[in-house]
Amino acid sequence: MNLLAVPLLAFAGCWEIAAVLMIAEKMGKAIRTPARDVMLSCASEPVGRGWAFGLHEAMDQIGAVLGPLVVAAVFHFGGAYQAGFGILLFPALIALCVLFAAKLSYPDPRDLQPASMNLESKGYPRAFWFYVVAIGFIAAGYADFPLVAYHFKKAVVAPDYWIPIFYAVAMGVDAVAALILGRLFDRVGFSVLIFAVVLSALFAPLVFLGDFYSALAGMALWGVGMGAQESVMRAAIAEMVPANRLGLAYGVLNTAYGVFWFGGSVLMGMLYDVSVETLIGFSVVIQLASIPLLLVAGSRTPRG
Repeated sequence: MNLLAVPLLAFAGCWEIAAVLMIAEKMGKAIRTPARDVMLSCASEPVGRGWAFGLHEAMDQIGAVLGPLVVAAVFHFGGAYQAGFGILLFPALIALCVLFAAKLSYPDPRDLQPASMNLESKGYPRAFWFYVVAIGFIAAGYADFPLVAYHFKKAVVAPDYWIPIFYAVAMGVDAVAALILGRLFDRVGFSVLIFAVVLSALFAPLVFLGDFYSALAGMALWGVGMGAQESVMRAAIAEMVPANRLGLAYGVLNTAYGVFWFGGSVLMGMLYDVSVETLIGFSVVIQLASIPLLLVAGSRTPRG
């Protein structure tokens, strides 16, 4: 689905078609993400799940930076959107070839890890549900970048051309933080995620009340939080759920994350028009409210 969206977007003749294709792209991501995370969690047993998910996030961010740079280069040399999307089709095809080769070499990734010692026949451990709610709180309090960028523009925190640079800095920190936090998760466990939550919760006052340099530091902390959410957050699920139920577990987590993120984003958007200080308070408090739940989830999760 995502592969078809890339070339078709290049030839979309109106915004309605482009909107449908963007929805199709998101649907493709929703379908593939749980399966991808299951494969990663199963195949990463020898090297450590935190490191594997961290490496995946770092590579994802490298691709996220290179893709726009490729399109920018096409524009620089006089090309159009069609040419840019056409070039991006090649790495997508290469990714599919690699995925097909992995399928032939490892038809069932669950065979790569030891059999789960959890013999429950149905349902999920309580730790999982505490964890899902905790991640929901983190998502609800995490201001999306469009709102942050709007504030930078409205409050004249930085020149317009600096706004995408702020985002690029956050993505770079995201990649590095994912690797570091992932490695630490393999050594010390849930406490790494708690540390990341405390650290990243500070982004809101820096971003929404600070000057240029404070906002830049806030975006760096925002990147730390994103790195943790895309690495440690996903790695932790495999520590508490048996391999034969990981697919649905990741689906439940992603659904809860998306619903809480959407609800929190709507609320913070409304709070921004009322009081920036109230927005900051909501963001910090609801993220920190996840810590007791994470402590409970961590205490009920045996390390493999």
